[in-house]
Amino acid sequence: MINVLMCGCNGRMGRTVTQMIAKDEQLQIVAGIDPFTEVENTYPVFADIKECDVKCDVVIDFSSSKTTTDLLDYCIKTKTPVVLCSTGHSEEQLKQIEEASKSIAILKSGNMSLGINVLEKLLKQAVVILGNEGYDIEIVEKHHNQKLDAPSGTALDIANCMNGAVDNKYHYVYDRTGRREKRDENEIGISSIRGGSIVGDHDVIFAGQDEVITFSHSAYSRAIFAKGAATAAKFLAGKEAGFYTMQDVI
Repeated sequence: MINVLMCGCNGRMGRTVTQMIAKDEQLQIVAGIDPFTEVENTYPVFADIKECDVKCDVVIDFSSSKTTTDLLDYCIKTKTPVVLCSTGHSEEQLKQIEEASKSIAILKSGNMSLGINVLEKLLKQAVVILGNEGYDIEIVEKHHNQKLDAPSGTALDIANCMNGAVDNKYHYVYDRTGRREKRDENEIGISSIRGGSIVGDHDVIFAGQDEVITFSHSAYSRAIFAKGAATAAKFLAGKEAGFYTMQDVI
């Protein structure tokens, strides 16, 4: 049995992961980290990860980028692998994550769903063909009105995976307000929509002369992300130090 420490256990995703792992024969949550400790749980919950004294085999983090530094310190100190599912990290935090991966196993993904990660594989092939033929690329992401960061981690992951497939020739444009100029052929436009209870929609548009090709992914429940996180935890437990992604899992 793999023992899991669940960070952000009382948030929406944390509760979904808890429910899913409760039915998993290979995983069990032995402790949680969340500032809202008054919520009833089947395992002990600590308000601060520095207070946690429960041993675990792997950490699943669905908390906030604000806690990433303390989380990495804990994982390095205890030599515990961590599945980082939180988004909105600063450049400084991304450097901290990269440095920490030299000491512990870290799996980071802006989206844990199997579908998104298969989509990224397809997009790497598409951008080589369509991008080199002059197709303009736009990413439109839609999420619920409570999401704090924009663009989504998934949108950035999608952009980065395509960019990496063509020697990083693209730069990203998030806002064209006030710009009076033609579109740069080497840009990827990324637009964010926030409203209602949208779980997560991502469209990648290749707009060419007289035709448009759109790759779409829609999430209808948070269960797909919880399932991906659980699969990633099984993959990461016991792994050597290094930086991993869901592409390694699939």
